[in-house]
Amino acid sequence: MTDDLRGKVAIAGIGNTRRWHAPGRSAYDQLEEAAFLALEDSGLTLRDVDGLYCAHSTSGLPILNVVERLGIGSHLCHADGTMVGGASFLFHLRSAVSALVSGQCDVALVCYGSNQASAGGKLVPMPDPQPYEAPYKPRYPISSYALAAARHMHDFGTTREHLAAVALAARDWARLNPDAQERGPLTLDDVLSARMVSDPLSTRDWCLVTDGGAAVVLTRADRARDLKRPPVHVLGTGVAVSHRQIAQMPDLTRTAATQSGPTAMQAAGISVADVDHVMLYDAFTICTLMFLEDLGFCAKGEGGDFIASGAIAPGGSLPVNTNGGGFSCNHPGMYGLFTLIEAVQQLRGDAGDRQIQDAQIALAHANGGVLSSQATAILGTAATV
Repeated sequence: MTDDLRGKVAIAGIGNTRRWHAPGRSAYDQLEEAAFLALEDSGLTLRDVDGLYCAHSTSGLPILNVVERLGIGSHLCHADGTMVGGASFLFHLRSAVSALVSGQCDVALVCYGSNQASAGGKLVPMPDPQPYEAPYKPRYPISSYALAAARHMHDFGTTREHLAAVALAARDWARLNPDAQERGPLTLDDVLSARMVSDPLSTRDWCLVTDGGAAVVLTRADRARDLKRPPVHVLGTGVAVSHRQIAQMPDLTRTAATQSGPTAMQAAGISVADVDHVMLYDAFTICTLMFLEDLGFCAKGEGGDFIASGAIAPGGSLPVNTNGGGFSCNHPGMYGLFTLIEAVQQLRGDAGDRQIQDAQIALAHANGGVLSSQATAILGTAATV
């Protein structure tokens, strides 16, 4: 994303079904509801949508399914079904900005739905074989993240208490969010004594498994100013990919967020010091810690101490995952789109008891695969453009 795209596109509407366990509703039921909620929020209709973006973990043809489900094929001008795991939707955001500014479409809908929990609670199946890792019978995907966590511990002295602080901060935020699935008390002992799944990660180092649907509507900023809700401008985006199998990750303690983050911030014309609010894809506790380091909020190896200091919890210096994140709010298989939705709510001032005062700039970051794809978006209020 180049500087000439800064602020030219805005998120005009958001949709979140908040249905974390909805038996009888399919993934596409969730997606459709989220799409209509986002359009209603923006004041636009399906007839206005001529750009479509979606990805799905259990469908090879999500664009075709959604076009048929929503009945928008006759007026669709642009579509993109890029699939890079949970980061896909921030990849879509970047693509939509270019498409909107270049006139390839006028209104873009980015949407997702999942019935992962009510369909049996199983994690997303691996869609392709990993021949160099399969002989070792890893537990996908947690063994991959455990490998990264173990290496971080070895290199930098990170502890399980440091990782536990991620889950505790997320729960503290969730207790301020009436829509969060898990709002009960959680202690350090609860996390440290939880059943080990793949050393050093336990069941408390792992995100929730929920249903859910999410959608955002984007249009050019000049049009968004005249719509129903205050526009939230896309100031900058960045994407990066580094590997497929964890065994091919160049450095187990550094993700491609070291590329996507600076790219997004350069396009937005900001530094980490300008960010008021952060949403990070927290599939596992090690993710939050590594992304804070890789995005530049603290030095490499200092993430554990930074989090343990209370910096990312309510009342801390850097509000992170204020909805409760994937650990305590929701995680319907592919969580990336929900980072954008919470960022928009904060910048609109609509976050209730968890609202960050005077939030003007938010950073949303998503992860896909096994630390494989990374995508960063910088969003801002009208005052930042």
